[in-house]
Amino acid sequence: MSLDVLISGGLVADGTGAPLRRADVGVTGDRLVLLPQGGPADGGGARVIDATGLVVAPGFIDVHTHSDGVSLLGEAGRQLAAAPVRMGVTVEICGNCGSSLFPALPERVPALSRSSRAGFGGDIPIFQDYGAFVEAHERAPRSNHLTSLVGHGTLRAGVLGYEDRPATPAELDTMCALLDDALAAGAAGLSTGLIYTPGTYGDTAEVVALARVAARYGKPYVTHLRDEMSRVEQALEEAVEIARRSGAALHVSHHKTAGRHAWGRTRRTLPRIAELRAQGMDVTCDVYPYTEGSTSLSAMFPPWANDGGTEALLERLRDPLQRDRMRRAIDEGVPGWENTVGNGGWDRISVACAVNQPEVEGRTIAELGGDPVDTAAELLLAEEGEVTIISHSMREDDVQRVLASEFAMIGSDGVPKPGHPHPRLAGTFPRVLGRYSRDQGLFPLEVAVHKMTGMAADRFGLTGRGVVRDGAHADLVLLDPETVADGATYADPLLPPTGIRAVVVAGRVAVEDGTLTEDRPGRIIGR
Repeated sequence: MSLDVLISGGLVADGTGAPLRRADVGVTGDRLVLLPQGGPADGGGARVIDATGLVVAPGFIDVHTHSDGVSLLGEAGRQLAAAPVRMGVTVEICGNCGSSLFPALPERVPALSRSSRAGFGGDIPIFQDYGAFVEAHERAPRSNHLTSLVGHGTLRAGVLGYEDRPATPAELDTMCALLDDALAAGAAGLSTGLIYTPGTYGDTAEVVALARVAARYGKPYVTHLRDEMSRVEQALEEAVEIARRSGAALHVSHHKTAGRHAWGRTRRTLPRIAELRAQGMDVTCDVYPYTEGSTSLSAMFPPWANDGGTEALLERLRDPLQRDRMRRAIDEGVPGWENTVGNGGWDRISVACAVNQPEVEGRTIAELGGDPVDTAAELLLAEEGEVTIISHSMREDDVQRVLASEFAMIGSDGVPKPGHPHPRLAGTFPRVLGRYSRDQGLFPLEVAVHKMTGMAADRFGLTGRGVVRDGAHADLVLLDPETVADGATYADPLLPPTGIRAVVVAGRVAVEDGTLTEDRPGRIIGR
């Protein structure tokens, strides 16, 4: 047998959760060949990689990223785009939290494009359809693979604009048709971000209608719940209702119980999901291994403040009377609004990315002084709405309970923006392997790998990925189980991990000894 690459002497974690076993792994083109260790193979011309002392695993599948446009930013996005693949991620699923770069009616594209900078960290286009999204990425070399969900918020704004009102029957039909086209072209499923405008304007019935389209394609309904704080249990039940009425499989994004009023509620949400699974419902979740979240500073303001998109928000922030109204809404709450600040406080909201004022990065809004609403408003105005924050909102015991759940897979929720992004962008997967699997013994390494690979591939229909077996796609990670660990910190969030020796993408070495090679074998998958 003629091979292009032979990886010899390693222990294989095959992605199924089965115990580690000794085997050599060959690569022919972009496919794998599994060999008995020391068995015959024609190594003539093959590159031989000595994996003695290492674990050979399928390439990690990050089920929750916001890398939709980072490879379209050219040199500005290069370092950010390198972070996931350096920690072993060979497939990223973007389009999460209801926000994707497509689809939209032609007349809606300019308004969406004006608002996309705040969400994606640069001048990123909005595409009319999935095909145009794919074509743009195929012209931008990348190190790992990418596929995208269809974001409900983008879909809604792409048909209705940013109006706070129900969709008319004709508008809902158009939304369903655009979604159908995208899923038929290869998009990975439907996502919602029901705390973000304009997604928050969509009621349960609207989402059910869209999820029925996903169900016809056997693709999941992926949801950032309408509330992950004090009303997290009610929000979970809404998601369950949507899944039941639509027939779509349910996947709960970055499951958490955040804010002091929700701490400990994983003791109820996780048994509820387990109960639903026992009853036959197809429901899973993902989780990142940190007690801090990250989102836009604009999400700290009430939903109505964001009506009309980024430009409308900035106009309201210039008006002292509107600011007073926002201040009261944060203090008193708004029915149905998550209210992150009300559940935690401005002293738990730190600035992650502020391009024009890097000196404020790492400091909380409270530490910046003055009235915090005014401080946040002035910061958003100075940055043209493009400010990412880190919210110190969760408890370690809740995070560990979700991580350990048999139905939880791993997603970084990485937000690749210049500045000091959350270290989950560069540290999630090695952190699970090192801190939680090896050091704390939360689960064995083969189970950790399964959560990152085979389980994720099964959920998102990524056939031939997430496993090490004959004929599978040649996406691999070679890791040292004794030293693998995250390096990224809040002060230096792009530091690479330790213990990731090599990453193979489509049969080509994309990372060697922690360093990105010149090869760019990544592609858009699922077409």
